[in-house]
Amino acid sequence: MIPELRARFNERYADGDYTGLLRRLEWRCSARVEFRVAETPIFVSGTLLEELAAHGSNLAHNIIDNADCIDAARKAIPMGYRAANETIHPNFLTADFALIRDADSALVPRLVELQAFPSVYGYQNELCSAYREVYGLDQWPLDQHLKVFLSGLDEDSYWQLLARTIVAGHDPENVVLTELDPLHQKTLPDFEVTSRRLGIAVVDIRALEPSGNRLHYRNAKGRLIPIRRIYNRAIADELIAKRIQLPFDLEREWDVEWAGHPNWYFLVSKFSIPWLSSPVVPPAVFLSDFLKGGGKSRLAAAGVPLPQESGSATVYHQLLLKPLFSFAGKGIEFEPSRRLLESIDPAKRPNFMLQQRMRFEPTIETPYGLTQAEIRILYAWPDGADLIPALSLVRLGRGKMMGVDHNRDLRWVGASAAFYPASGADFPASILEAVPRSND
Repeated sequence: MIPELRARFNERYADGDYTGLLRRLEWRCSARVEFRVAETPIFVSGTLLEELAAHGSNLAHNIIDNADCIDAARKAIPMGYRAANETIHPNFLTADFALIRDADSALVPRLVELQAFPSVYGYQNELCSAYREVYGLDQWPLDQHLKVFLSGLDEDSYWQLLARTIVAGHDPENVVLTELDPLHQKTLPDFEVTSRRLGIAVVDIRALEPSGNRLHYRNAKGRLIPIRRIYNRAIADELIAKRIQLPFDLEREWDVEWAGHPNWYFLVSKFSIPWLSSPVVPPAVFLSDFLKGGGKSRLAAAGVPLPQESGSATVYHQLLLKPLFSFAGKGIEFEPSRRLLESIDPAKRPNFMLQQRMRFEPTIETPYGLTQAEIRILYAWPDGADLIPALSLVRLGRGKMMGVDHNRDLRWVGASAAFYPASGADFPASILEAVPRSND
């Protein structure tokens, strides 16, 4: 964190600025923003973002290069969702990090989640621009302007990267963004931005029409258009939970490319975390292994404090119970009891994990007290190219959960962005230690 920039922002902030921010953001997105947007961006060193981006990239490669992990994850894909023509790597990756205090009281990053699925790449660009315009960040007396893009990208090259990853040289008319009921999703602003920037249609996945070995959609004039590439935003967890019957067999070999093949949603996910061994990854085991195997012993050996067992009444205060394939924090249980763990159907236990609980260190000074930040790195991985960290996304919160839905009734929390000084005005990583400590 950069205290000088934080203090400057807080001193200049006025409530009218936030009203202007929301208006500007919705104008830029051509859609109403239904989730909570934070009043403030955060200000960090480029060094920190580079460190997080490197961690996420290394962990992703460790998973993808681990044939046993990938094979096990592939077997865990529910029947009916094992899509054909799996690509050799995902096209998108997100890595979420918390900042915590370690045993030596140093502020360090820890992985929250790794997911090979697209995030709000289009919306996040517009949020960064809205912050910049409304708060006049380019007018601040810095040696160089504040930046948001990673890997040397700017706004133009960022969209070129997304076009290369999503459209991949096809006629945009033959590329679609698919989602379940997209007009009623909270991510609609992202869909609208992406559609406008890339010239692709947004289509309800239930409206795709199969014919022969091709999939089609109907354009605004009702004309049937063949689809060459699908930018998939339909979350498998939602399709499964709502028992959606797609109009085409996902497991059949269609003559279509995927920008984000559906299988990677499962292959790089919370399922992968127990397979990782890294100081940046909190220890985790599968629920079935915890109850019937050596998982508990491995957590204890990794230094996770576990209580003395007292039967079903035992409460694991230092653990989180997480469903492996849920999205946006759904189904997470804090401090689960033995009774809760044993109540889960044994056939479903392989779809849950237990992980050491992290306590986010509040690092953002606001008028409402120190606030926590979760930092997400957004990566693009074009076909035949390398994994590229492109932009960051931030969630601010003061509760147990960091998702925007869990902080909707608070102020100075919600969806946010990270700005950092260009290299000439960067701050060393040691500036992190100037952040005030919480009273927790």
